[in-house]
Amino acid sequence: MRKLLIALASGLIFGLGLIVSAMISPSKVLAFLDVAAPSWDPSLALVLASAVTVSALGFALGRRRNAPLFAATFNAPSSRSLDKKLLSGAALFGVGWGLVGYCPGPALVALSLGAPAALVFVVAMLVGMGVFAVQERYRAARAGANP
Repeated sequence: MRKLLIALASGLIFGLGLIVSAMISPSKVLAFLDVAAPSWDPSLALVLASAVTVSALGFALGRRRNAPLFAATFNAPSSRSLDKKLLSGAALFGVGWGLVGYCPGPALVALSLGAPAALVFVVAMLVGMGVFAVQERYRAARAGANP
């Protein structure tokens, strides 16, 4: 139960941070991403710098521990390589973010606040996740059939 409460509190703090920083406003995000425009808005760079600082501190503290506070072990990625799947997923994420100004976290927060555009984004995101899951199952089944 304690893990769930910590996760809920973390999510609420994250969501509040997204609201305060205006990351749930696609126009604000797009104004930040368009660095060549005369109306470029660099204010989200502070949000980025803050996130990188907090993450760096968290990782530094994590390296000094044998396990997280509420789990038996750390859940680290099993691979450190940059493969085609990772790079194409990152590119797809970046293109989607640049086109509409939403990424999953801010879209969910905006949806909870009743933003209609966020509903379209979240539905499209869920469809994309479903297509990926079906494709991965198909790929795994083919790999199992053709060893």
